[in-house]
Amino acid sequence: MAAVVETNLPGIPLLARGKVRDIYDLGDRLLLVVTDRISAFDVILPRPIPDKGKVLHQVSSFWFRHFEDVVPNHLVADRVDDFPEELRAHRDQLAGRTALVKKAKMFPVECVARGYLAGSGWKEYRETGRVCGIPLPAGLRLSDRLPEPIFTPATKAEEGEHDENISFDRMVEIVGGEVAEKLRSLTLDLYRRAAAWAEERGIIIADTKLEFGIIDGEIAVCDEMFTPDSSRFWPADRYEPGKSQPSWDKQYVRDWLESTGWDKRPPAPEMPDEVVEGTRRRYLEILELLTGRGLVE
Repeated sequence: MAAVVETNLPGIPLLARGKVRDIYDLGDRLLLVVTDRISAFDVILPRPIPDKGKVLHQVSSFWFRHFEDVVPNHLVADRVDDFPEELRAHRDQLAGRTALVKKAKMFPVECVARGYLAGSGWKEYRETGRVCGIPLPAGLRLSDRLPEPIFTPATKAEEGEHDENISFDRMVEIVGGEVAEKLRSLTLDLYRRAAAWAEERGIIIADTKLEFGIIDGEIAVCDEMFTPDSSRFWPADRYEPGKSQPSWDKQYVRDWLESTGWDKRPPAPEMPDEVVEGTRRRYLEILELLTGRGLVE
């Protein structure tokens, strides 16, 4: 069970290596290869999670198609057989984990929708009674469902830095009022639709992060959609507010890291085999629960 930690495509210009994705420049298109690298607290961990990149890619592809009548997206092709000939020679590195996408002018903010109180939202609420400037009722507990979903934008972190939650007013300063309103409305609409879909399958989507850009003059969703890297997925039949929830996402790894006493500065500790396999199993489970099918090699 070999993991893909880094890709190498001779003759194809490498644009960037992100925390998870290797990005190649094809002129008017980009090639996004989702590796099996895993990051937490904005640090890439020493050990990869086999098949993780395939899960992220295939979950995103599912949602891009599911919502294509709601919002444009950047996807052009997601099967190696549909890629240009020079890419098909690299099938062993690309199959099941790669998207050919349109280039977009990305907005420099992350669009976060929260339906439950968790993560940085819970931390901020305990300190201020608010999340991103939005006042919430007193007395809420960890993992409580919010009265209604809220929009809590964040800045995109530079390398080695952490994303920072910002107020909607600050987002307006960054992207302009009209765009901010559209992104807020679109994010909350997509979250409600995805949450309803997941709920029918026994899954709570506690929160999610989306990224948008401009393609052909229109706002389009890019990068990934409702994956276990960008969302919190909880089993509805085990939901118990007031504590952390079992999950099908990266929180499992974050919880293990927190238990080690790590100071969240590189290098991160090396995950034991049981944490690697436990994470892989959770990612594969959520793929099947959300899409109704297993991994496509």
